[in-house]
Amino acid sequence: MTDSTPARQTLHLSADLARALEAATAEWQRGGRMARLWSRDATLWTGADEARWMGWLDAPREAAASVAALEAFARQTREQGFADALLLGMGGSSLCPEVFALTFGPVAGAPRLHVLDSTDPAQIARVERQIDLDHALFIVASKSGSTLEPNVFKAYFFERVARRLGRERAASRFVAITDPGSSLERQAQAEGFLKVFAGVPAIGGRFSALSNFGLVPAAVMGLDVGRLAARAQAMAQACRADRPVSDNPGARLGLALGAAARAGRDKVTIVASPAVADLGAWLEQLIAESTGKQGKALIPVAGERLGPPEVYGDDRVFAYLRLDAAPDSGDDARMDRLERAGHPVVRIALADAYDLAGEFFRWEIATAVAGAVIGINPFDQPDVEATKVATRRLTDAYEQTGALPGETPILDEGGVQLFTDEANARELFARARSRAAGAVIRAHLGRLGAGDYFALLAYVDRNGMHAAALDAIRHAVRDRARIATCLGFGPRFLHSTGQAYKGGPNTGVFLQVTCDDTADLPVPGKRYTFGVVKAAQARGDFEVLVERERRALRVHLGPDVAKGLETLRTMTGA
Repeated sequence: MTDSTPARQTLHLSADLARALEAATAEWQRGGRMARLWSRDATLWTGADEARWMGWLDAPREAAASVAALEAFARQTREQGFADALLLGMGGSSLCPEVFALTFGPVAGAPRLHVLDSTDPAQIARVERQIDLDHALFIVASKSGSTLEPNVFKAYFFERVARRLGRERAASRFVAITDPGSSLERQAQAEGFLKVFAGVPAIGGRFSALSNFGLVPAAVMGLDVGRLAARAQAMAQACRADRPVSDNPGARLGLALGAAARAGRDKVTIVASPAVADLGAWLEQLIAESTGKQGKALIPVAGERLGPPEVYGDDRVFAYLRLDAAPDSGDDARMDRLERAGHPVVRIALADAYDLAGEFFRWEIATAVAGAVIGINPFDQPDVEATKVATRRLTDAYEQTGALPGETPILDEGGVQLFTDEANARELFARARSRAAGAVIRAHLGRLGAGDYFALLAYVDRNGMHAAALDAIRHAVRDRARIATCLGFGPRFLHSTGQAYKGGPNTGVFLQVTCDDTADLPVPGKRYTFGVVKAAQARGDFEVLVERERRALRVHLGPDVAKGLETLRTMTGA
């Protein structure tokens, strides 16, 4: 029966990696390390506060216990006539709901689920146009209750609805998911929100998919949460402590990834069937934010289309999540070629989209195990706060003066401005032997070497046209330099891969892309706007990158983003 059988997993490894995996498996079996993991033994990792953050181990069981309450709330939303549900969150609070929304699509008779995780004014305005404000439910998801983005999203949409319905009726359209005692919980109770769902303090955001942060939106959009819980429980049983490590899918996956990383294959390239492709974005956060610290990391690569074996270096390991109900024959053939060429490949077969719930748990176990192998605490995010502090300093300055601090580009040419710090500028001009913007950008890309990765960090509207132009650039760089490439839209990636970019190994070459907003939106109660928040986030992000001595260059495109991206494509040779 599909509901009780975890998705199949096979590992295709080189002889050296296979020997390393078997040695690690035997070591974990002898040392009872899966029992230590399930007993929350912090010394399996660094002996710090790991035990405080392992409530996710209980999430499948607790999900099953909460099915009736979730189904009751879903019925309530249908009875109240909500046509749309808008999830307002970031990182772990938004990525799982986005996976559900993009994988399952609208469900007949249930509200359509939308997700907002950007401060870009154009993106916010587009989401607003997609929903019926008079018949929309707003789900404010924030574990801490103090995260900037969900708070300003809530302020904006509450004001929009209150203007139409009055403040009391507006509050009845809002739901909160947050930890007990948070400022968001207090605000929701004071304002009379329709419902407050509790988070679990012992579950960190990126491990929260099988808690209320993932299951409440799933229920609201009409998914069978009982079926999701059953798939998660089946995987949890397969990964339990008394299962031999050799037969434990989460442990084996984590040990394989850890062994690959120790052998220099630290770029985890995620390939998923088109119908479940957005799982890659969730995996990016889980892997990068959990492992990217203390100069170590598994660097997740999602959204890269498959190429021939010759465009890949020897730093890759491929994870192929194949949906048996809707496979892609082209991907099947390309993965076969990569495997024959000697690249390590993990194959996972999903029977249908509900197997995603099992994958959430499998990969959580695998990430925790891999973290132990590479010697880090997978449950903290020490470098995320640095960007938040830098952003807060800039927005506070704007509140006081009405302007962000001035900045001077190193080049200003044809509507494109380049920014970086003195050390990067000095090296780039020396390499370029020119003051032309295109030459400097190509010199920046020329810094890529074996074992490096290239990351495009785009603080622009995440629409199809912009994504296509940025994809063209990343793939041109990959094919030319034979290196891994990442594409992140800001500020969303700050709550995801940003931790690894700043805390992981200094193997990234970063190209940040910013723009001027042609139209802006106010943040109620603040002097700053959404456009100012986005600009501050981009500048704070870049500031921390250069503080960490990363190879980083910022390209500012001006107000015409489409034209600016075409210029950037030309300058990069894409």
